[in-house]
Amino acid sequence: MNGATNPRKRKQQVNYEIKKDKTWLVREEERVYEARSQGVLGRKRKRFRLIDVFAGAGGMTLGFSKLCGHAFESVWANDFSDTCVRTYRRNFGNHCVSGDIVDILNDAKTEIPPADVVIGGPPCQGFSLLNKNREGDPRKQLWRPFLEIVERSGSQVFVMENVPQLLGSFEHGEIMGTAEALGFKCWGEVLCAADYGVPQTRRRAFIVGCKFFDPSQVFPPRKTHFDPRKGGAQTSFLQADSNGYLPSAVKWRTVRDAIADLPAPKGTEIREEAPPLDLHFGRSPTPMSIARYKAIPEEGMNRFDLQKRAPDLTPGCWIRKKSGGTDLFGRLWWDRPAFTIRTEFFKPEKGRYLHPKQHRPITHREAARLQSFPDEFVFSGSKVEIARQIGNAVPPSLAARVADVVYLLLTMNNR
Repeated sequence: MNGATNPRKRKQQVNYEIKKDKTWLVREEERVYEARSQGVLGRKRKRFRLIDVFAGAGGMTLGFSKLCGHAFESVWANDFSDTCVRTYRRNFGNHCVSGDIVDILNDAKTEIPPADVVIGGPPCQGFSLLNKNREGDPRKQLWRPFLEIVERSGSQVFVMENVPQLLGSFEHGEIMGTAEALGFKCWGEVLCAADYGVPQTRRRAFIVGCKFFDPSQVFPPRKTHFDPRKGGAQTSFLQADSNGYLPSAVKWRTVRDAIADLPAPKGTEIREEAPPLDLHFGRSPTPMSIARYKAIPEEGMNRFDLQKRAPDLTPGCWIRKKSGGTDLFGRLWWDRPAFTIRTEFFKPEKGRYLHPKQHRPITHREAARLQSFPDEFVFSGSKVEIARQIGNAVPPSLAARVADVVYLLLTMNNR
């Protein structure tokens, strides 16, 4: 009969219309979050295959893993750092390949396994505001091998993480254009880690690409935590509202929530003890450093307070620099999230890294917790190498919320 609609085709059209419906998407996103939080997703036999490029210690993989309640299985990973690779292998298996990704991809023997999703953070120093030689930095082009792996793996979804400065840059346009030429629809947003359960106000950019659905319909994920200084969470039922919260949203996690249970650190080296005490060691500060710590005893104080209270203890370069750097030599607040944890968190002159009460910088264990790493996650390497792994990582709790969106997309495609 002319004009008759195939029942199977009609059903596909109906399903597609459902997937376009905002109410359905909001409900499904919340359902995924609740299922993960309750441990339901982690018990599922169906596991999506994941590749992590520029994996570092594996913070992003951790957010996608069973340890964070998810149903993804890492099948291939890569990092240039041997110590990062050792850490990744100890936590996720021996499939992490060490070496320069360009050389690896140019090797005819390299086989990239099939995957459902490729995640990773191409080194961000080329975009970072901390890099004074950003223009022409070759590290700004490492997104190209990332997308080559996306193509070779047959992945239907990818997640690229970087510094906020990536979005809106010339390279951002190149990335979007190249991904779209591969058949992906893309969307990018800057997320604050504290909005997703990390006791830290770190801000990171994420670009999500999907071959079969517009990711802007489901990304960014609605927030699970809110800033209590701005009042209660404004529950939003509009996925397009980037300020939307889940109905179950709770207050931001704080420094107190993360580290208050830890005793005073012992020693100055990695300890032969079970977690969390293995990485809970201190430094050997000079008498001058201790005097400076004690001169700014209150939460929130910084180098400007040091200059007011003890100018004789203040370095001349700080006195001459009248503006900027309000977090340098800063003391954390107990009841706020930490600021961004970088790779030299053990040096208070590098940021707001002084303990809220004790006269010392935070320890490696405290930094790992402020990044939302569970105590059972095993780090390999020297003190400096482990600090670098902690500071460079994507906070696992933030990654887990991004993974909720990826899981929603992939399960939509399988229905």
